[in-house]
Amino acid sequence: MALSNKKLMIIGGSLMAVLIVVIGILLFTMNKTRGELEKVEAEKEEIKLQRDQYQLAGEYEQLNTQFQSMEGQTRFLQNDSILTKYTEAKDKVEKLLAELKSQKISSQKRIAELQDEIKTLKGIMRHYVQIIDSLGKENAGLRAENLEIRNKNEQLTSQIGEVSQKNENLTKRMILAEKLNVTGVSLTPIKGNGKTEKNIKKAKQLKVTFTIPQNNSTPVGEKTLFVRITSPEGTVLGAHGSFSFEGGNLPYTEKKTIEYTGQEIAGVTIYWNVNTALTPGDYTVEIFADNYRLTSRRFSIAK
Repeated sequence: MALSNKKLMIIGGSLMAVLIVVIGILLFTMNKTRGELEKVEAEKEEIKLQRDQYQLAGEYEQLNTQFQSMEGQTRFLQNDSILTKYTEAKDKVEKLLAELKSQKISSQKRIAELQDEIKTLKGIMRHYVQIIDSLGKENAGLRAENLEIRNKNEQLTSQIGEVSQKNENLTKRMILAEKLNVTGVSLTPIKGNGKTEKNIKKAKQLKVTFTIPQNNSTPVGEKTLFVRITSPEGTVLGAHGSFSFEGGNLPYTEKKTIEYTGQEIAGVTIYWNVNTALTPGDYTVEIFADNYRLTSRRFSIAK
């Protein structure tokens, strides 16, 4: 009887050790996932700040060029008070442009302040343009300066084009962060009783299984998943219908609609009832959703 109690104590201790290990693994996985989500959110915020800063830098560059182009015409500003205010506005544009080019903006609050500043400065520029235009002073020197302005504007247009390209690249990175992901994709031949069929020629169904990980960046809601299974001969199996993708239509094997809440969905399974002769070889499984190809995997089935 004492020996039995000893065995029970050994077994209980072993189970407790296993339970501790399992709990440790779960805690490690949860902490890792939380860290990854925080990293994604921080990256999105960083991308938005960079994009806003590029945009503001382009606008300040344009305004600065306009102020510089007016240098030759400030002699028409006879009023010293007006000239002083004009010079203060020009210097402020140069100072803020230098900040945008040399410093990394670290908060949306500062972005908002700079946006408000440039609205005010643009209004000041329009005011002085109206004053100078009203004087009607034109001569050969001014026409030469206008030619220089056009050249500077052409250079500025090129710079703005570069900024726009950078903004477009940043936007693409944000969009990719929102894409639904899938992991652990598998393709399994199934018998009529639901068990695995080793001989592909006798399979009654093909089962595609995968997991949708947690992603707080992906918009929640109803998601329709389209699965394409391509045979070794290059034929899309089933082809029940088609869906829109990159401006065209693609046939699919099966589809399934799920409700995505941002949390992990494990063991998503889609079945296709075999209605044609299957042969051993390489089968390709593709999964699509929200106009994205989420994955493309190849499976070699020998029998």
